[in-house]
Amino acid sequence: MKILDLLDPNCIVADLKATTKKEVLEELASTLVPGPDGLNLETVVEVLLDRERLGSTGIGDNVAIPHGKLSNLSQLRLAFGRSLKGVDFDSMDGKPTHLFFLLLAPVNSAGLHLKALAKISRMLMSQSFRESLMQAASADEIYRLLAERDAEF
Repeated sequence: MKILDLLDPNCIVADLKATTKKEVLEELASTLVPGPDGLNLETVVEVLLDRERLGSTGIGDNVAIPHGKLSNLSQLRLAFGRSLKGVDFDSMDGKPTHLFFLLLAPVNSAGLHLKALAKISRMLMSQSFRESLMQAASADEIYRLLAERDAEF
């Protein structure tokens, strides 16, 4: 599985304006809606918030991977966002979150959904890679960095 197969360059937000968890979810989800599946922003955000209520998707090291499943989705969809200031995302380590991968999956895609989450997690294990994403000058540079890292796995 290639992350770039899921991530449209137009779904990269290099400088999130959001200052709260809900605003991050709204800002990133807005890059995916309506999309080819006619997604509704409120529905997507509610699914993501429902998942957050089970436990924060802030995995630490300034990274969060919010995700949710939707019945009317035909394939996995991904958005990436970077907050230069950082957002309190209730991360496990208590630190602000700067890098966000938002993953939407069809209800019946458990295997692919878990593979995508695992690959994103592996890609972000490298501190130097996370730092390069933070220092990138543009969404295009972020996409290029993700493409290079994606090719390594």
